[in-house]
This record gives sequence, C-alpha cells and structure tokens, in this order.
Amino acid sequence: MGQGKVASQIDEYRKQAVQCPFPAAVELIGEKWAFLILRGAFNGLRHFEEFQAALGIARNILSDRLCKLVAGEILERSPDESDRRKVVYALTPKGEALMPVVVALRQWGEEWGCGRADVVLADRRTGRPVRKICVQAEDGRPLGLDELIWVARKDAEAGKAA
Repeated sequence: MGQGKVASQIDEYRKQAVQCPFPAAVELIGEKWAFLILRGAFNGLRHFEEFQAALGIARNILSDRLCKLVAGEILERSPDESDRRKVVYALTPKGEALMPVVVALRQWGEEWGCGRADVVLADRRTGRPVRKICVQAEDGRPLGLDELIWVARKDAEAGKAA
C-alpha cells in the first residue's frame, strides 16, 4: 500500500473520529459514578438520600453527577408528590434507552473483568436470565468483528454496502 493511500486513510479516519458520537456519550456517562447512578435508577432508586446511602458516594460528587445527568437529559428532576421538600430523580426516555449499554457493559465485566455476579438480570415474565447482548445483522445473526465494516449511512440504507 502506498504512503499516499495510508495518509488519506488516516485523514478519513480522523475526519470520521471528530464526527463520531462516541466521545460525547462517554463524556456524559462514561465515568464510574455516572454508571452506578444509572444502575441505581434502573433499580428503582429515586431520591438523593437513596443514591447516597446505596452507593456510598460523597454528597458533593453525587450532586455533581446528578446535575450532569439531568443536564444531559438522562435523568429528570421533579418535586416528590408525597413530600414536596424532596426531589425525585427519574430516568427519561433517553436514559431508559441506555439499558442495553449498561447491561452489555455488565455482561462484558462478568466475562472479562471480575467474574460472574450472584444476581442476574432476568425476564420478569419467565424469570429466565436475559440473553447476552451482541451486535446483530438486520436478520438477527450475531456478527463478529471480522464481519463488520463502516460505510456511509446512505449506502447502507440503500443496501449498497455489501
């Protein structure tokens, strides 16, 4: 491969990297406490005091992370109907959409990090564990890294990628 072709590939990669949504997503939720707060919200924690007690997080750090998650529209903050002096933090639809991300990261951690946990996420209806999250083709086939390519969205939507 010629030097010019490699340089143009690097330039194209750099251009795409600048436009990639991944860094912005990581900036918003890619920090340990943000993930633990999300996990707490997915598990029904709603009040500042609940998050603080359950996570053992310093109040100032919790306050900062909650503010960031609210500003990022992951959580919404509203008065507690049962006690107007308290505030409720609830997942927004944007926050709920992070469920597969959190589950995939947890599953990865079980396999490659600290081992299997004693508690698993299960289907409420059947009580069976959820399937491992993976990248799938449009027809549902699991795909490995060697089966994936990056293509222009317009080409992929037109079926011109293959």
